[in-house]
Amino acid sequence: MTYLQKILDFHRQKARNDNRNFETLYMEASALPPARGFRNSLIKHSESGIAVIAEIKRRSPSKGNLLEGLDPRLLAAEYENGGAAAISVLTDEDNFGGSEQDLIDASNNVKIPILRKDFTVDQRDICDTRLMGADAVLLIVSALDQVELKDFLELSIELNLDPLVEINDEKELERALSVGAKLIGVNQRDLKSFEVDPLKAIDLISKIPESVTAVAESGIDGGESARKMMEAGYSALLVGELLVKSTDRIKTLSDLRNTFDGRSND
Repeated sequence: MTYLQKILDFHRQKARNDNRNFETLYMEASALPPARGFRNSLIKHSESGIAVIAEIKRRSPSKGNLLEGLDPRLLAAEYENGGAAAISVLTDEDNFGGSEQDLIDASNNVKIPILRKDFTVDQRDICDTRLMGADAVLLIVSALDQVELKDFLELSIELNLDPLVEINDEKELERALSVGAKLIGVNQRDLKSFEVDPLKAIDLISKIPESVTAVAESGIDGGESARKMMEAGYSALLVGELLVKSTDRIKTLSDLRNTFDGRSND
């Protein structure tokens, strides 16, 4: 059994044990004020460099704790001040040490939009994402069948969330496009082996339509890799470990953002 499958089995069992009523949660989520526009923020920021989704991540399954005493409020404010277009917050507790409270604290302390980074396996997960103050939800193609992917994407949009549809190969990209995904993340980390292929995003970008906002995820280790992603055609990067462990996050964000002035016209 792969590491991803173990995580998914845990989350699906948790969903089966959840006795809350979906309709009640849906009504509560539907009544909330408008979200902050996650995809729109990426598009706006990409006009002046590559947009950065800065991640709040306490722990990595492969590397352990990343930052002792991490305060999501302070980290979120630092990311916003550094020019991040959006913030991603890990809420998975068992594998990444995150929590719903981390997202709530971050969301309440900044004006830029928030992505809930977790393993979405149930409709109620999407309602919860909206209710805890997020503006975008992660849908991992390899974690869902095609019916779930379509239904979850449509539900997310209904609840004013931007679904970030995460793919790892060309077949998954085809699945994402077939349900109308407009925001696609290419994860260079294989969630089955946890190995990173730093060329995966560049290999796949030519297959992603220009009308789709493309995000490169994992393996971004500095300005040079950010520049390569921008030149390849990516609008945004999702960066976690590099920023969390940085001793000067505002400078690190600046290095990622200012790879060169303007977007290549080639």
